Amino acid sequence: MSVATIIVGIAFVFTIGWHAYRQRKSKERLLAIEEKLKAIVDQETSSKLLVATDEKELQLVLAQMNRLLASNQQQVAHYHKAKLEQRKMLANISHDLKTPLTVMIAYIEKLELDREMPEQERMRIIGRLHEKTEQVISQMNKFFALAKLEAGDELLPLSRIDLNEVCRQSVLDHYEWLASTGMDVQIDIPEKPIYIQGNKEGLERVLSNLIANAIRYGYEGNVFGLSVTEEEGQAVVDVWDKGKGIPETEQERIFERMYTLDDARNPAFHGSGLGLSITKRLVVAMKGTITAISTPYQKTIFRCTFKKIR
Repeated sequence: MSVATIIVGIAFVFTIGWHAYRQRKSKERLLAIEEKLKAIVDQETSSKLLVATDEKELQLVLAQMNRLLASNQQQVAHYHKAKLEQRKMLANISHDLKTPLTVMIAYIEKLELDREMPEQERMRIIGRLHEKTEQVISQMNKFFALAKLEAGDELLPLSRIDLNEVCRQSVLDHYEWLASTGMDVQIDIPEKPIYIQGNKEGLERVLSNLIANAIRYGYEGNVFGLSVTEEEGQAVVDVWDKGKGIPETEQERIFERMYTLDDARNPAFHGSGLGLSITKRLVVAMKGTITAISTPYQKTIFRCTFKKIR
């Protein structure tokens, strides 16, 4: 047997052995990957697949699998957050409905038990019952409005509207409430029309929510303000007060569906956190933006910005 034949034989055996070794190592790596992947999925951890290998094909596969894992982990996190927010929302709505309903039941029982009640007292209680009934209806309407907006069932047809006129009317609609608080009212709305592409009813709801929040949560500052200005092709509406304000760390959260201003501004008022969430969705639906800027007891501003049109 020649030397060449021996060398070829050795090379052949070595090649077979090397391939067998690589196959065994590849199988071990695949089994290790399968075990790690199963553990990550079962335990819902944020871990990544880390396997030492010099095989470029396997490296590419691992990179894509890690991208899929990251996407899945993000979706799981969003799901848990949404579930937590939903539980909080239901708890808050239950509170908002239970409180007035409990008062209503007490008033009804009082009317039933006291047949000799003076007419003036009876009318006072009936008036309070009416107020509480409207409170329950208002809260339910907010809930359904947000549900429609989130589902895309409520479309806002946009048209050319005079922003200044809608702002003036919104202030007038809240005049009695503002007057009853004794707050110093500072309004700065130009006489000349400023037009935007918006929805009149939607804008009225936005302004109503912002004005109501300024009165409820900013009354300690004794000042309420609303101004309209123009900035570089934009129309800007500021609704502001000088009350307790909102901590800087909370200013990004106040438009979340379940966040309530009560947490940051006034514990005396308890809400479901629907008002500002609806407000933001309405503003966005009108191609606008809304932000909050707050320095406690100096100025808290809710700023809506829309694109001006001719």
